[in-house]
Amino acid sequence: MIQFEEYKVKLNAIRPKLDELAFSLNLESCREEVDRLHAQIESPGFWDNQEISQKVMKRSRQLESKISHYEKMLSEWDDLMTICEMALEENDDSMLDDLTEGFHKLESDMEEARLETLLTGEYDNNNALLSFHAGAGGTEAQDWCQMLYRMYTHWAERHGFTYKIMDYLDGEEAGLKSADILIEGPNAYGFLKSESGVHRLVRISPFDASGRRHTSFSAVEVIPEISDDVEVDIRPEDIEMQVYRSSGAGGQHINKTSSAVRLIHKPTGIVVSCQTERSQFQNRDNCMKMLRSRLVEIKEREHLEKISDIKGVQQKIEWGSQIRSYVFMPYTLAKDTRTGYESTNIGAVMDGDIDGFINAYLTCAATGNWATK
Repeated sequence: MIQFEEYKVKLNAIRPKLDELAFSLNLESCREEVDRLHAQIESPGFWDNQEISQKVMKRSRQLESKISHYEKMLSEWDDLMTICEMALEENDDSMLDDLTEGFHKLESDMEEARLETLLTGEYDNNNALLSFHAGAGGTEAQDWCQMLYRMYTHWAERHGFTYKIMDYLDGEEAGLKSADILIEGPNAYGFLKSESGVHRLVRISPFDASGRRHTSFSAVEVIPEISDDVEVDIRPEDIEMQVYRSSGAGGQHINKTSSAVRLIHKPTGIVVSCQTERSQFQNRDNCMKMLRSRLVEIKEREHLEKISDIKGVQQKIEWGSQIRSYVFMPYTLAKDTRTGYESTNIGAVMDGDIDGFINAYLTCAATGNWATK
């Protein structure tokens, strides 16, 4: 029965950390805000303004989920401690497997909650817009770009997030040249902001008959989806609109009319495209949302006073500064150059198991302990 004693000691050791989480998550303020929101929801005329009511409901659900998640962890701790005490009292080791599994789950849940406390950025709770761009290298780079696209969509699915294809441009022979997707879920941008940058692949190319090793690059850009209530000064005369026929990832994205839209922001050279909606109006509306998000994110990142200060040169991708390398041959390794975090299970990483990289980045950002320093 010594194992139950050991788990009892472990549970007592993590209880202070569980209490600290309640403070870090600011749960008392969350409960007070939920009470205020519920009072607002129950007030007369609440549903008269659909835009405002939907935002209030969304905020209420987010806070309730945060509180519920913490209370569930408290309940799990109580249940595990009860198992230990009952087993020791009755000298019954039949629930050891349940105890072991439950303890590991509690640790995992607490780590996830701890990471949420690190998401303090203004837009961390927003949805995330991901853009993929194949680097130089033709088919090899385009195939790598599609592999990254698959990795992030699988990550989204693993976390119960949804994603929406905004634009998709097929590669000439395989893979994709570029794509834009919107990943929707709580803290999507906060978690994925670490993935913005150049990603490097080293492998034996399946497109090289000589079986030579190739190095390929693709860029991933991550920006927060900006809500409509954030004011952005975009002058109509600064936008050039182009329309074209849709094409891309599968027949569901193809139609015979010129409904696809491309917007060019002339002062900065930013180009956004959308082709997944049936109507030109809907695609233009999505393009405007993407353009607003890009401009706001760049303004914030560059600490600029106004949108007009953004220069086109800042939009260029520098292909020599990868944030992460993925090696398939002669050994298997994915390693982040900023945090030093690495994984030898390259198959799992490409299937969307990138939480270790995300967690390492958030921890380094909070502590300032970067591997590259």
